[in-house]
Amino acid sequence: MSQKITAIRGFNDILPAESWRWGEVEAVLRDLMRAYGYHEIRLPIVESTPLFARAIGEVTDIVEKEMYSFADRGGESLTLRPEGTAGCVRAVLEHGLTYNQTQRLWYTGPMFRYERPQKGRYRQFHQLGVETFGMSGPDIDAEIILMTARLWRSLGLEKAVRLELNSLGELDERARFRSALVQYLEKHRETLDEDSQRRLASNPLRILDSKDPATQKILEAAPTLTDFLGPDSRRHLDGLRAVLDAAGVAYVLNPRLVRGLDYYNKTVFEWVTSELGAQGTVCAGGRYDGLVEQLGGQHTPAIGFAIGLERLLLLHAAVHAETESSEADVFVAAVGDGTAPAALLLGETLRDALPDLRVLVNCSGGSFKSQFKKADKSGARFALVLGQDEVEKGTVSVKWLREEREQQSLAQSEVAAFLRENHTL
Repeated sequence: MSQKITAIRGFNDILPAESWRWGEVEAVLRDLMRAYGYHEIRLPIVESTPLFARAIGEVTDIVEKEMYSFADRGGESLTLRPEGTAGCVRAVLEHGLTYNQTQRLWYTGPMFRYERPQKGRYRQFHQLGVETFGMSGPDIDAEIILMTARLWRSLGLEKAVRLELNSLGELDERARFRSALVQYLEKHRETLDEDSQRRLASNPLRILDSKDPATQKILEAAPTLTDFLGPDSRRHLDGLRAVLDAAGVAYVLNPRLVRGLDYYNKTVFEWVTSELGAQGTVCAGGRYDGLVEQLGGQHTPAIGFAIGLERLLLLHAAVHAETESSEADVFVAAVGDGTAPAALLLGETLRDALPDLRVLVNCSGGSFKSQFKKADKSGARFALVLGQDEVEKGTVSVKWLREEREQQSLAQSEVAAFLRENHTL
């Protein structure tokens, strides 16, 4: 017997028992993007490796340890995208989408990072990304935060998440803070965890993200970035906060909330939850006014966010654990020889008349009892039964599956009107 081939570790199948929830959440996301006037951009999964080295930085964990890179047959180094922002910036530059215009864009799809798989974090994972270009004021920062707040309400998750907010200031302000932070942490080097000791020279701001208790204790007395903000950065943050306050969006100012990449500036934010254990960040965003220029374009203000869909789906399942999927609204049972063609045609007629109706037609026969087991399992509200008598008379027997009502007989031509009246589509 040949060896069974299984999925690669960290690359997961999304089975029908889970995919229905994905479909529902993705539909909400698409409607949200449309409501705010954002346009979808579809990006390649594979990009040139130097794109990520330049955008993310060669000394980051992503580039050093986590990227899936390979040489193609022409010898070019290619990489499965580990995140979406760099590819989106490459696309808007390549196609001139930032020249004398603003852009509100979104994309979704798989990303790839080689890291230890765990619940909510996989080697192939999916993100929704939103990127805006050409707008420098705090109003666009507020818009995308208001957008995410509306998303949580639409999904019934508003009580399960909280907003954390900070400002990174500008590069010179952050440089002064970095110098003060390194000077302070050098005094406690021996107490820092191993990762933080390594980052002290390469990426000290990431130490603020450390989950090590001893390091966190040291950070309590460390300098904060807020103390180094200049007047413009403070006005930007105050303008953003004023809109959020007026809109009733609650938030917590978190001076430890940072990004480890130099192109980020001013606004950074995260939506976090306590429902998922260690995987608490559901959405992360920030302003990155320096990235377009870093990748060869003109200076272009930009801000965006990304949502990890696996974590969002885990949160949705945790909050709405009682929700079950249904395959169909109507189940058509064909009982007896020669009834299957009539059942298929009835299904087509109903789909023509009621395009939003989900009609599941039984195929491959089976007893009356076995078909009704399938009908019940499908979650349908109605079973339409076509036996040999019904086919000859042009009628159908209608059985209510979720309510105690009498079975009734209708002409097949009357079924669509009956369903339109009795079923909310």
